[in-house]
Amino acid sequence: NAKAEGAVFILAPTLLGSMVQLKNGGYEDIVIAINPELPEDHNIIRNIKDMVKEASTYLFNATKQRFFFKAVKIIIPQHWLPKSEYLSVKTESYDKADVIVANPYLKYGDDPYTLQYGGCGEKGRYIHFTPDFLLNDTLYNIYGSRVFVHEWAHLRWGVFDEYNNDAPFYVSVNSGKASVEATRCSADITGKYIVQSCTGNNCMTRECDYDQQTKLYEAGCKFVPEKTQNAPASIMYMQSLPSVVEFCDQSTHNEKATNLQNKMCNYHSTWEVIMNSTDFSNTSPINSASPPFETSFSLLQTKDRAVCLVLDVSGSMAGYNRIKHLYQAAEIFLLQIIEMGSWVGIVTFESTAQITSNLRQIVSENVRQDLIKYLPKSAGGGTNICAGVRKGFEVIKQKYSNLDGSEIVLLTDGEDSGMSICLKEVEDSGSIIHTIALGPSAAPELEQFSDMTGGLKFYATDTVDSNGLQDAFSGISSGSGNISEQSIQLESTAQSVAVKQWMNGTVTVDSTVGKDTFFVVTWDRSTSPPDILLRDPKGKEYRTSNFTVSDLNLRTARLNIAGTAEVGDWLYWIQNNHTVSQVISMIVTSRPASLAVPPVTVKAHMNKDTNNFPNPMVIYAEVSQGFLPVLGATVMATVEPQTGSAVELRLLDDGSGADITKNDGIYSKYFTTFKGNGRYNLKVHIQGRNQTVRLGRRQSRALYVPGYIENGEIKINAPRPEVSDDEIQAKLGSFNRVATGGSFVVKNVPSGGIIDVFPPCKITDLEAQFEEDKIHLSWTAPGNDLDEGQADRYIIKMSESLLDLRNTFEDATSVNTSSLIPKPAGTKESFQFKPENVTIENGTIIYFAIRAIDNASLTSEVSNVVQAALFVPPKESLPDTLPTEVITKSVPTQESLPDTIPTEVITNSVPKQGSFLLRFLLMLSMTVSMFQY
Repeated sequence: NAKAEGAVFILAPTLLGSMVQLKNGGYEDIVIAINPELPEDHNIIRNIKDMVKEASTYLFNATKQRFFFKAVKIIIPQHWLPKSEYLSVKTESYDKADVIVANPYLKYGDDPYTLQYGGCGEKGRYIHFTPDFLLNDTLYNIYGSRVFVHEWAHLRWGVFDEYNNDAPFYVSVNSGKASVEATRCSADITGKYIVQSCTGNNCMTRECDYDQQTKLYEAGCKFVPEKTQNAPASIMYMQSLPSVVEFCDQSTHNEKATNLQNKMCNYHSTWEVIMNSTDFSNTSPINSASPPFETSFSLLQTKDRAVCLVLDVSGSMAGYNRIKHLYQAAEIFLLQIIEMGSWVGIVTFESTAQITSNLRQIVSENVRQDLIKYLPKSAGGGTNICAGVRKGFEVIKQKYSNLDGSEIVLLTDGEDSGMSICLKEVEDSGSIIHTIALGPSAAPELEQFSDMTGGLKFYATDTVDSNGLQDAFSGISSGSGNISEQSIQLESTAQSVAVKQWMNGTVTVDSTVGKDTFFVVTWDRSTSPPDILLRDPKGKEYRTSNFTVSDLNLRTARLNIAGTAEVGDWLYWIQNNHTVSQVISMIVTSRPASLAVPPVTVKAHMNKDTNNFPNPMVIYAEVSQGFLPVLGATVMATVEPQTGSAVELRLLDDGSGADITKNDGIYSKYFTTFKGNGRYNLKVHIQGRNQTVRLGRRQSRALYVPGYIENGEIKINAPRPEVSDDEIQAKLGSFNRVATGGSFVVKNVPSGGIIDVFPPCKITDLEAQFEEDKIHLSWTAPGNDLDEGQADRYIIKMSESLLDLRNTFEDATSVNTSSLIPKPAGTKESFQFKPENVTIENGTIIYFAIRAIDNASLTSEVSNVVQAALFVPPKESLPDTLPTEVITKSVPTQESLPDTIPTEVITNSVPKQGSFLLRFLLMLSMTVSMFQY
């Protein structure tokens, strides 16, 4: 199965609209955005420039004279004082930046990291640096400017870390001798295994002991490297070591290390993954000792948001009640979504285009109410999309001299053969175009406008009970990063309700939201509202008479809760009192309650915008508060195709199937239920319930170097400040969220029905351990189709060679699995057996891997390879308590004595000629005691 083995390097388009370009080895249009909440500090800009310039030379040499950073844009917050050298942002925004500079949610979260959703070779989402990291010399010295190259490799090439804070050690056998090694790459990096414990300013350092249970080193043990090394690799392990100037390649890679790079990339080195990237295949080495250009920087400043709605009112908009649904949805946008201080205009178009409202600034509720009077109520005529877009540009130019940074929301349900005539104009405009395709006949070229300008893409069907149009408009919030002003959707649900029947439900308002809260009920037939009862958590009731039904929009009732909405469960009951059944919907939006506490937010999307069958797709929903992942939520995704019924899937954050990392707040699932070609839309419902939901820590943070050994002396860095588990694991309480994930397009789906083409997914969380003379294996069950359904059987193989299992799985020794019947996808599997024909002794290491087969005989990729190691730690010739006490006392606080202990003292604390050194140390300890008294 060579095809499955080679499937490690998947190259997907960048997530969420990065605009980086690679030209002749130089990366251009890298966007680094400063969060709008940060106070003005030009040292941040200066330090960004210094870091990237230094990193450019380092990257150039590390990639064998191939890549460097040529041009970077830095987005400056709007509230910083304007300067003549600041240009306007065009289509760049904080939300689409490659690097963001923002405060962590909790103090001490200053480790740089890259948010990675996808697998090996897939681009990451963004790099996060905190202002403290950029401004604090101590932190900067620990990580250094080279950390930017470490993070860039995550972001751009989808490689993973070669250390592992969760599994810092593993057992290795070399020349028949077993030893415990630090998880690192390359294994040539030398150092010592040290434990440090401090009481006040009094610190002691000693060699690590073995843990009797794990047989590895004890908790708190750190591998402290020699400052002077010969090892040149690797940047994904410890880029701050002076000797480290390259990535691990085939010759230096440590495939035995228990790190994410090995697990995710099938034991291939980071340099092999980089060489498989499109960046690598599209460039050649540059014949130069240093980058041909120094990095150039341009500073861009954001300005007031300016949005023009460009709405199709052609004849086809009269069908399927589209014009009425458009009114309902655009009204929600104008009254509830668009942020205060923004400027909004409205254009309608058919064969020609008309300005119905010039730009107005949203400074009060009155302006919002005034704007909705200009929304269209009737339809007729042809479809001229370019005329509409040009008229939208005209509206924005009434206020601004150019279109830079402005936004157009373009909605159409029709085809237009003349769209190509304004493509170039749109691309060069500097404006961002968000597109909403309505119904099955909207122009297939529509998405090009969004793709060229970095806009969002939405698709709404005519299915009334999906709220597709309302969700699309609700998803168009500002990309400024200023979350405290943005509208957050708590609920969006609809159903067909029979005569005299009720639709009821619960919406939870959590403590992070509650300002500017709206409950909106819509219905689709009657001109009079249904009977509504809404009860707040304290029992206060709101009836139909408390809701507002405007003369302009007879099928929407809206209630704005005064002040901050009560925290807790809001219950609603809505009765259809019309003479026939009708679709009733409940939509709830709110804004953050406080500037000080970030709200729980959700970002949902697919792994790509366009898919060719039979490639599967992946649905992602990132649930976070500030930058911390939210764990334990129930996340349901609904995918609605152009034809056929919607598909509902539960997304998981359990580290199996499509989910790369357990407990990172990114909930994932494969999507394979393709119902024909065309557009699909994605919507995600998230529910948190008190008992289960908590915050987690960000994964794969850059390695905090514990210290160095220089000239035989151990120099320990200050311990990394850690957030307490109490702070992290505080219960979030209950909450509700709804997010739209926009639209995607599927091609090449066969018309005559789909045969089974999807094998079980790769098992990525296999674990193994010795239990006396037996082996215990555990993993998460895959499905029949990737992570859905139930596999038919398992093949388990074992070998004393890790690479044999990876490269020639079929030839390895089989384990008898006749008693093992696969469970449904997502269930924990457990299997225990006694290995035959293996002599188990100290230093025995056996490797295991597993494949799953479905009922159509389709076979999964080979799982991660795991080791079961039998290791009996060496017994020390002397009890280790005595030297420890000796060393403790030999680090007094008196300045007259050295504060670092020569390594030799520690290394030789269990000496061959123990008596002399021991007597000397005891005398020293007594002398120190006398000094202390």
